Amino acid sequence: MTTANELIARIQQKLGAQKDLLTTVGAVYKFVLEGADGGTYLLDLKQSLTVATGDGPAGCTITMSTSDFVDLFEGRANGQALFFNGKLKVDGDMGLALKLQQLTDLLQ
Repeated sequence: MTTANELIARIQQKLGAQKDLLTTVGAVYKFVLEGADGGTYLLDLKQSLTVATGDGPAGCTITMSTSDFVDLFEGRANGQALFFNGKLKVDGDMGLALKLQQLTDLLQ
């Protein structure tokens, strides 16, 4: 099974070719991943198309377990179902959270 760190590295690798995300998403996301292999990551889709480890300002903060994060980005889980089951928490702009589907599509 893919780890959260491996998935973060794959996201970083695929972002470079996705310049359109700067205009279609144009935001910074913070992922707070709980559990084994967890941590806090900033996904910048506003200026630099990068993923950085650590805390900072973000338009939308997503908190979830590392296993649900991997399942979401690998297409085994639905973001709305995770949210309504209390497994995915959103702080900040809910509209930005809804744009996460573009990111999950990127990796599939």
